[in-house]
Amino acid sequence: MPLSAEPVAKPIVIAHRGASGERPEHTLASYERAIALGADFVEPDLVMTRDGVLVARHENEISGTTDVAARPEFAHRKTTKSIDGEAVTGWFTEDFTLAELKTLRARERLPKLRPQNTVYDGQFEIPTLQEIIDLVRANETAAGRRIGLYPETKHPGYFQGIGLAMERPLVAMLEKNGYSHAGDPVFIQSFEAENLKELRGLTKLRLIQLMGAEPHFAAMTTPEGLKSVATYADGVGPAKALIVPVSKLGKREAPTRFVADAHAAGLKVHAWTFRVENYFLPADMRKGLNPRGRGDMAAEIRLFVELGVDGVFSDNPGEALAALE
Repeated sequence: MPLSAEPVAKPIVIAHRGASGERPEHTLASYERAIALGADFVEPDLVMTRDGVLVARHENEISGTTDVAARPEFAHRKTTKSIDGEAVTGWFTEDFTLAELKTLRARERLPKLRPQNTVYDGQFEIPTLQEIIDLVRANETAAGRRIGLYPETKHPGYFQGIGLAMERPLVAMLEKNGYSHAGDPVFIQSFEAENLKELRGLTKLRLIQLMGAEPHFAAMTTPEGLKSVATYADGVGPAKALIVPVSKLGKREAPTRFVADAHAAGLKVHAWTFRVENYFLPADMRKGLNPRGRGDMAAEIRLFVELGVDGVFSDNPGEALAALE
């Protein structure tokens, strides 16, 4: 029997980088598609431009999600930097003004797994946080429902170190748009505890400590570690493997006590990331041998709901919502 937590309300569905299973991630088209499918929250990952504007990209290195490498006028901007201790080569948002980034066009990050999305390559700009908020607000009016924002600060310590700290600009942007109270439909997430602790002193908006399955998160995932997280955050965003480990051969292992321990510490649990492609699913939930074939994501989501999660991040919010019905 799986370890189950106390009964919870219907989990929220967070559109991971928008409806990124159907449109190139972090584009207004991706967020708009997610809203049309009924997602409760849209998730923009945020990085900074050279002129201090918050824009949506999964990483500050943008060669994988834009056409920058094909732009001869920016060839000289290619460089190697140390990002969180790792050498990364490419083109970085902090070396471009917003006006320069707006000349680039988005492209599908996973073309081999999602060839259907490549038909949109070259169509969409890099959006600013304000443009995403404007889109959300316009759709709230049209749909007659609140639509949540779930921004993630990407590499905030790195950006702080180069004089482009994200915390105050992010809080100011959200407050300017009417998001300032704990009850507002906003969660701010980060992998970096120091970033969240600084944000805790700046805002009453709910904060989420992200956690990967890597060893350096291990202390944070213990009952004691989760109690410590609860002193500055309202919830945790664990990788799926922290709740249901999967072997190197793709076999699901026994669920852990993570959800129960997090709930005992008073924390919400929003697990990531649920995707329809076989490549991302445990072996017994795949259909066929093609890595990009569509497996049984719904079964995986239902398993995690049984284990008590309060929310799911999904590249496929339409299918995620259907799985919760």
